[in-house]
Amino acid sequence: MKILRYSVDGAASYGILEEDGAIRQLAGSPFESLAESGETTQLDRVRVLAPIAMPRLIGVGLNYLAHAEESGATPPEQPMLFMLPSTAILDPEAAIVYPRQGQNVHYEGELAVLIGQKARRVAEADALDSVFGYTCGNDVSERVIQAAEMSQGCLLIGKGFDTFKPLGPYIATGLDPTNLELTTRLNGAVKQQTNTDDLIYSVAQLVSYISEAITLLPGDVIMTGTPSGVGPVQPGDVVEIEISGIGVLRNPVVAEA
Repeated sequence: MKILRYSVDGAASYGILEEDGAIRQLAGSPFESLAESGETTQLDRVRVLAPIAMPRLIGVGLNYLAHAEESGATPPEQPMLFMLPSTAILDPEAAIVYPRQGQNVHYEGELAVLIGQKARRVAEADALDSVFGYTCGNDVSERVIQAAEMSQGCLLIGKGFDTFKPLGPYIATGLDPTNLELTTRLNGAVKQQTNTDDLIYSVAQLVSYISEAITLLPGDVIMTGTPSGVGPVQPGDVVEIEISGIGVLRNPVVAEA
């Protein structure tokens, strides 16, 4: 099933997307119920929004073996986690803003996990029961600021600028997160291509590990890390993140006015 969040004349709704482009509107949030309102519309008549507006957003660093190797880093002995601001969330097709203080901004294609039910101290074997679905994410990062922060043992601004966390286009349910193809394209050229079987810590492991300390709530988002092949973007570029079974998250890059 694919679920999207969309707007018509400024009013946001959720709906179930059919293969022919028909959208069956939900009565409310899918994190509460999949009850339908009875209203329908078409994909070409709506603006697709990020799957959730203001989530708690958890990032994961160095979680693909090949990316750790290209970074010259030792794979972490436990998940490398950091919090991200919800104000960085960006809709599909909306512009990533290259900030005025930006010197070296990179794309990072990622699988994003949306939590569907409250999870506290869940076992790894049961962890996927707490997952509602999956979407595409782009963990846009300003490397100069990120490096300066990490030298002090912190991480926020380098990954937290407004527009630095595109998500979408849809939430896909029923996928196997251990076997998904992820591709990142910059101006049509493939820059990242991997399978989630290269994840150091699987989705189930991440959910279980996080829930040992933090109660995960419906609508929380875990960005599971990026594979090898990260690289810079410039104003005028277009970044596409594609994950099998989900779709394509596309965003242009513009300079801050």
